[in-house]
This record gives sequence, structure tokens and C-alpha cells, in this order.
Amino acid sequence: MLYARIPQDRVGVLIGPEGGTKRGLEERAGIHVEIDSASGEVTIDERDAADPSMALKARDVVQAIGRGFSEQRAFRLLEDDVYLEVLDIKDFARSKARLEQIRARVIGTRGKTRRILEELTGVDISVLGHTVALVGPTFEMGIAREAVLMLLRGSEHRTVYRFLERKRADIKAWHMGF
Repeated sequence: MLYARIPQDRVGVLIGPEGGTKRGLEERAGIHVEIDSASGEVTIDERDAADPSMALKARDVVQAIGRGFSEQRAFRLLEDDVYLEVLDIKDFARSKARLEQIRARVIGTRGKTRRILEELTGVDISVLGHTVALVGPTFEMGIAREAVLMLLRGSEHRTVYRFLERKRADIKAWHMGF
């Protein structure tokens, strides 16, 4: 058995319309999911799973949905070499006001910064509450994590964008097998 807890306002997203998201996760991962709507507690029973590692991936999907990802983006975690990473903004802010400033820096005006990070790295990013969550392949994840950490530490957006432009060639070379 594996356990996770997600915010109550995200339980409906995990269940999905007429239970479709929950059912899809159970079918694709070969596990059984029980959700306590009142507390946000999620229990994953992997006893019937053909591949026990799918239970761990299913828990990551649950946590990704809890961190603000859509069903489609979270289900990427069921693929090989796609991982979830959650960074806590509180580690970089000493006050509530500063936390809000840092969140705004990662999101950008009308979501521009987040969108640029996603386009240049191929990693999905969600900012919810005091966390920044990343879903993506291993190689690209390292680059996206570094870019987000640069923003959290206070680097200028221009500096982060230049870093990403330089790393873009590395990502292309990685995909070509060099």
C-alpha cells in the first residue's frame, strides 16, 4: 500500500468527470485507488499490479494532480523516464509578501515566464500555493530545475532566458543521440 495526501480542492480533479480520471489511472497503472474526499487521503493498492513500479508512478500522478497539473500532464508520469519534482518556495522566502513576489516571478505576467520555461525545456510547470512542481524527462528536468532555482534565488529573467537559450542546443543534441 502507498499513501498520498492532496488538497481537498484537487480531489475532484483526481476523481474526474464521472470517476473517469481515477478509473483511467487504475486501468493504465494496474492498481486500485481509494480516495477519502473529506481528508484528501489517497490509498494506492498495488497488490494486483503486473509491474510494482507502476504503483510508485501512480502515486506521482496523484501528487502531480494535487500540485495543480491537469490529468493529461500528470499522466505523462506513467511513461518511462518522466519524473515529478516539487520545489518549496518557502525555502527561498522569509515572509508571506516575499513568497508572493517569488511566486509571481516564476509565473510571470499573464503566465509568460512559466510558458517560456515550458517551451524551451519541454518540462511542464505548475505553481500552486507555496510550491513549484515540474513534470518532465530526466535530462530536460535538470535544466528546468536549474532555471526555476535561478528565479527563486532572484536572478533576472533575462539571465534565466539566456541560460535556457544556451541549454537549448544541449537538449537538441540529447534528442539526436550525441
